[in-house]
Amino acid sequence: MSKLLVVVDMQNDFVTGALGTKEAEAIVDKVEEKIVKELSEETAVVFTKDTHNKNYLSTQEGKKLPIEHCIKGTDGWKLVPQLEDYALACPIIEKNTFGSIELAKFVEHNSFDEIEIIGLCTDICVISNALLLKAIVPETKISVFAQCCAGVTPETHKNALEAMKICQIEIEE
Repeated sequence: MSKLLVVVDMQNDFVTGALGTKEAEAIVDKVEEKIVKELSEETAVVFTKDTHNKNYLSTQEGKKLPIEHCIKGTDGWKLVPQLEDYALACPIIEKNTFGSIELAKFVEHNSFDEIEIIGLCTDICVISNALLLKAIVPETKISVFAQCCAGVTPETHKNALEAMKICQIEIEE
């Protein structure tokens, strides 16, 4: 049985930087533990990185969320230090929007029996990628490990988990 763990946007700007939250800081150790566990079980692991350019504020997203973040090459764009070493041996997919078409293609071309998603932000990029993957491989078990996710707010995190549940994505507590 082949399994994939998708680690979404565990970057400095979402944890301690421009868009950081105490909830995001609180999951870093749990995310590391999950990655270590999955790697020890020979689970495939892929990381995504929210990636913007210097013209971010002139983009549609930048106009709706006018806070520069995850600008390629900056410290805020880097993965949190605690996870950097794990990513060295794993694919890293840079994405300039919430859901990643490249991640969907990666999943489509590699036959996984199960996909688990963790990371940030539950209510934006985690849900976007979960729904995208559900569309590309509808018969594959897709789950989100809630303890290893955080949203923009606790309320929107909870709402995103409920929305994914309705869309037949399993939520593991």
